[in-house]
Amino acid sequence: MTGARVAIPTPRGEIAGLHVTPRDAAWLYVFGHGAGAGMSHRFMEDMAAALAARAIATLRWEQPAMTAGRRRPDPPAVVEELARAACSFARALAPGMRLCAGGKSMGGRMTSQAQAKAAMDGVAALVFLGFPLHPAGAPATERARHLATVTVPMLFISGTRDDLATPSLLRPVVAALPGARLVELEGADHGLDVPKKAGFDPIARAADEVVTFLHRL
Repeated sequence: MTGARVAIPTPRGEIAGLHVTPRDAAWLYVFGHGAGAGMSHRFMEDMAAALAARAIATLRWEQPAMTAGRRRPDPPAVVEELARAACSFARALAPGMRLCAGGKSMGGRMTSQAQAKAAMDGVAALVFLGFPLHPAGAPATERARHLATVTVPMLFISGTRDDLATPSLLRPVVAALPGARLVELEGADHGLDVPKKAGFDPIARAADEVVTFLHRL
């Protein structure tokens, strides 16, 4: 599901976006990609399609570094600014819908940092698809400190084999956040991929959890 291409205005110039709006959608999820792949990556495509099948609209946005084919992502301060601009654009794009924001890995973390610094107008919730709590091989929780400042409900979808979010560290972090919910996908890694023997579709499971979470708000 490619979606309709849009140009998202930001203080640094326009960035690329992909917009999908299914019939009867009441929510629009604004979500950024991870550090290693852009908005057209299989995960992003599959998640947008799964959410559309469940009447959730999506707006994916892409870092300029990724669009330009550079190996390194844009600096955190820049990505935070882009996340804020994408949410502002989403309000104008879908004025009748409620907004949630977040994304895959870096995209979600940078969105949460932007929200923590100054709440974004109209954003009613944050949804993280693999929150990168720490670098691989270096378990820590410092990256979660800013979350205590976020005042909207948050949903964390994380794999039990995620090497960027050790479950024993992520669980107490989320438990300490008012209105936050953690959903663990058994056997999933940071990309939410699971072994074939797992017996379930992690994208479908994640999309179901997003729908359940949003419909309770």
